[in-house]
Amino acid sequence: MYGSECWATNKKHEQKMHTNEMKMLRWAAGVTRLDRVRNEYVRGTFKVAPIAEKMAESRLRWFGHIMRRDEEYAVKKALAIAEKKNGKGRPLTTWWTNVTRDMERAQINTQTTQDRKTWRLRTRRADPR
Repeated sequence: MYGSECWATNKKHEQKMHTNEMKMLRWAAGVTRLDRVRNEYVRGTFKVAPIAEKMAESRLRWFGHIMRRDEEYAVKKALAIAEKKNGKGRPLTTWWTNVTRDMERAQINTQTTQDRKTWRLRTRRADPR
């Protein structure tokens, strides 16, 4: 997950991350696929949240950090650059579309980023409790 806050993930990437995480959790629990133990039970024994939620949380945390920086900060300037239009078909999944989707799911907006404490409380989605 190192650096996942900068990835433009799609469903295929999230599915591969989920599969790999479950392989590691099953290995740590000593459970095989032949034992027919559901993923929810394996995840519940370790009390960990799904990796897609962890990735969304880290994306939002990094976005809040960037939005609180000065206007002259290079990354903040890069976010303001308009993306080029693609040809026909479905638009590519971008980092910005992922952040927008994550903010809609958490029901927060960009003005909330300025209050660090509120932003942190609202973006904590991967808490398994």
